[in-house]
Amino acid sequence: MTKRYGLIGKNIDYSFSRNYFTERFKKKRDNKSIYVNFDIENITLFPSLQEEYQDIKGLNVTIPYKQAIIPYLDEVSKIAKKIGAVNTIQISKKGKLKGYNTDWYGFYYSLKPLLKFQHKKALILGTGGASKAIEYALTKLKIQYLLVSRTKQEGVITYEDIDANLMSEYTIVINTTPVGTFPNIKDKPQLDYSLFTPKHIAYDLIYNPEETTFLRLAKEHGAKTKNGYEMLVLQAERAWEIWNK
Repeated sequence: MTKRYGLIGKNIDYSFSRNYFTERFKKKRDNKSIYVNFDIENITLFPSLQEEYQDIKGLNVTIPYKQAIIPYLDEVSKIAKKIGAVNTIQISKKGKLKGYNTDWYGFYYSLKPLLKFQHKKALILGTGGASKAIEYALTKLKIQYLLVSRTKQEGVITYEDIDANLMSEYTIVINTTPVGTFPNIKDKPQLDYSLFTPKHIAYDLIYNPEETTFLRLAKEHGAKTKNGYEMLVLQAERAWEIWNK
């Protein structure tokens, strides 16, 4: 019997997950598992998708449905509830759906080996869905953070507020925005890259291209850089564990 897994999202042809799991099944000589993209125009189509494919064993969820999926689930893990976003769904034998968040896990374990004594504070670029899991992971790592947005909001600074004093204190800078993703690879968050130093970590959740303009410019000023690939692998493997508990 086929074990079907899949990804729910919108315009997801580029999907990391499908390629990753398809390769994983090949390597393990697993002919019974398949991974497919469920590209849906609206989250309201989710229940009909469940009816059509009753052999689904587990799902990943990506943009723009990580928050919108929650009302359709029977249960949400404590961590996913705290984060306010779900990217992994476990389906029980009785067809019950439980939501988890493995994004924070992927980020936590990919950032942790890079940390040194000076890495006590972080700037999170972007306030979208992706930033929520990052906030949770940084809290677990006991790293203070500030959110940065293009628009002034309560408890959020703007890119114009990032000066030399702030950058000397906040030695981790994490891009959670899609700015710089293929094909718009010349785009970058609007900050002064000359403020990066060898004491800084520049982390970009984007993995395509491998080195974004954000990472390249930070590296030119000595910063340690990391893209989002390992985070994706770690969150995918954690999702696999959850599905096959």
